Amino acid sequence: MKIISIIGARPQFIKCAPLSRTLRKHHKEILLHTGQHYDHKLSNIFFNELNIPKPDYNLNIGSAPHGEQTGKMLIEIEKILIKEQPDLVLTYGDTNSTLAGALAASKLNIKTAHVEAGLRSFDRTMPEEINRILTDNISNLLFCPTETALKNLRSEGITKGVYLVGDVMKDALEYNITIAEERSEILSDLDLISGEFIVATLHRPANTDNKEKLLSILKAFYNVDETIVFPVHPRTEKYLQDYGLWNKLYECVKVIRPVGYTDMLKLMANAKKILTDSGGIQKEAYMLGVPCITMRENTEWVETIEEGWNVLVGSDYEKIVDAIKGFEGVNKRSDVFGRGDTSEIILNLISKK
Repeated sequence: MKIISIIGARPQFIKCAPLSRTLRKHHKEILLHTGQHYDHKLSNIFFNELNIPKPDYNLNIGSAPHGEQTGKMLIEIEKILIKEQPDLVLTYGDTNSTLAGALAASKLNIKTAHVEAGLRSFDRTMPEEINRILTDNISNLLFCPTETALKNLRSEGITKGVYLVGDVMKDALEYNITIAEERSEILSDLDLISGEFIVATLHRPANTDNKEKLLSILKAFYNVDETIVFPVHPRTEKYLQDYGLWNKLYECVKVIRPVGYTDMLKLMANAKKILTDSGGIQKEAYMLGVPCITMRENTEWVETIEEGWNVLVGSDYEKIVDAIKGFEGVNKRSDVFGRGDTSEIILNLISKK
């Protein structure tokens, strides 16, 4: 079959890597990069480290308001689909690239598959939530990473073409963790000792676009006696600069530029705890057995909370401080995200269907 895989953002690069490697053993894959993440540290470096083939198409869409960005993607993706006439379009996750790819394909009556289907935060103020719901409703094959995702789709009356397959991020992590431990020198570069630092990431609009919330989070960082390593997302840096908080950030954390997947894995695997508002990092923390403190009011990955490895704190100063000081994960973890063979399962389902 001819399959077009549509990606555009860091989490999609990670998810794409193991599945692309598997698909290409049996089918022709065309890689379409929307250019949603265009910064080198958020794009090119991941292709290099994850051995993802060079995209056949790069739309170079870049940053823009949601409607404009999605519209530009839709126009350009449609042109490529008409030209290539694929048998299947593969989308990942919940970004504007995901929705634009699925919508363009469905309008052209091209079958679509959604990797990471069925996730719900039940917060429709999140653009990602809208993208998930719409993509799931127009896709032909829905590959769910967890039982919870499967149940979410059933509750919405979506049962046709739905499969529980596990999480491709588990495949990616298992493939790359040994490489990261052996090759990454980021701990020595930053003068860090394993188990004696915390990793923090922050990029969601609910936190970055609100000065009071950013101040609350920085205050918490400042008032705990911990080394906090903070790879600053370009979006977060912009708002910190706009709010006059950039210099204050340096007073309470070890600021670094965004890092590639290998260095980030090494940091997370050796961290005491992880602070984040990222969906993917919540999962990776669980898979690595590192307690995760999530600076959101909700999460799609409820399993990480139910199994005692994640806690929601929002942007509340006291909750963040209390979690940094006292939250610890439990010892037991399950195969809630699969056994690292999700790519093979998806390949078999695609080939049969």
